[in-house]
Amino acid sequence: MTFDPYSAHPDRYSGKMLYRRVGRSGLLLPAISLGLWHNFGGMDSLENSRAMLRTAFDIGITHFDLANNYGPPPGSAEETFGLLMDQDWRRYRDELIISTKAGYRMQPGPYGEFGSRKYLIASLDQSLKRMRIPYVDIFYSHCFDPNTPLEETMGALDFAVRSGRALYVGISSYDAEHTRKAAEILQLFGTPCLIHQPSYSMFNRFIEQGTQDAIAEKGLGTIAFSPLAQGLLTDKYLNGIPNQSRAAKARGGFRSSSITQEKLEKVLKLSEIAKSREQTLAQMALAWVLRGERVTSALIGASSPNQVIENAETVKNLNFTKEELDKIEEVLR
Repeated sequence: MTFDPYSAHPDRYSGKMLYRRVGRSGLLLPAISLGLWHNFGGMDSLENSRAMLRTAFDIGITHFDLANNYGPPPGSAEETFGLLMDQDWRRYRDELIISTKAGYRMQPGPYGEFGSRKYLIASLDQSLKRMRIPYVDIFYSHCFDPNTPLEETMGALDFAVRSGRALYVGISSYDAEHTRKAAEILQLFGTPCLIHQPSYSMFNRFIEQGTQDAIAEKGLGTIAFSPLAQGLLTDKYLNGIPNQSRAAKARGGFRSSSITQEKLEKVLKLSEIAKSREQTLAQMALAWVLRGERVTSALIGASSPNQVIENAETVKNLNFTKEELDKIEEVLR
């Protein structure tokens, strides 16, 4: 397959993107990061995947987020990224933040999921091979494992850093209690927990019930996944379910049954508030997640380069008046 050689846009750091410090660390992340959860797998268009990554970097998005099981099939998003790393990104590696995760089911047998040292380190080694890189910038425990001592899971993260496989480590989808414990254990090991990656959107606010406070108390950053509720907080579903939408696909975890009439009525009202702010609903939903700077970065998914551009333009207006926030709260009740 032939492809055009890539040279990044010379003005990619000219102010189109905002960068925020990750907790108490020295690392900066773009306010909008690109996730490869969907549309980068072996069943997706390589050309479209390449175009989205190039577009993102050209407008200052330096963080690409993956996991071992992203695809489908599992592992294929990392394989796609590895191929594009060789074709486009090798010369820009030091300008990129590349993250991956392990925790959910990846392979059959007793060593294919959760938080054992065996699984986490083996998975990270497999991820590095697929992505064709010697290390990742951030390696996450993708989910809390109730059957493995937290000291073992955090010990594996510590080993990932000390062995040169990762520069930083983080946790994803941990509740407040285990966020505190994980951060404390890692601090004892001498490898600080950098960041927490929870699901957070107008329709999913669980981190506001203590987890956000634990994150701040321990000096972690926050990167929110599914800030658009897998596309529900966009204009996409206002007139039904498009054939090519995530809800219409047989694969993936988002189903048309998730789109209730009650939620659609809220989406319509939120869309009107967004228009008054001269934003799309998606832009307002991202800005809402990023409000007040308690969230370092919002992790977007995209199906086209234009979606990447639209979402990145959110940073032009991250401020809300009290009246706007009150109106949003009234809708969300």
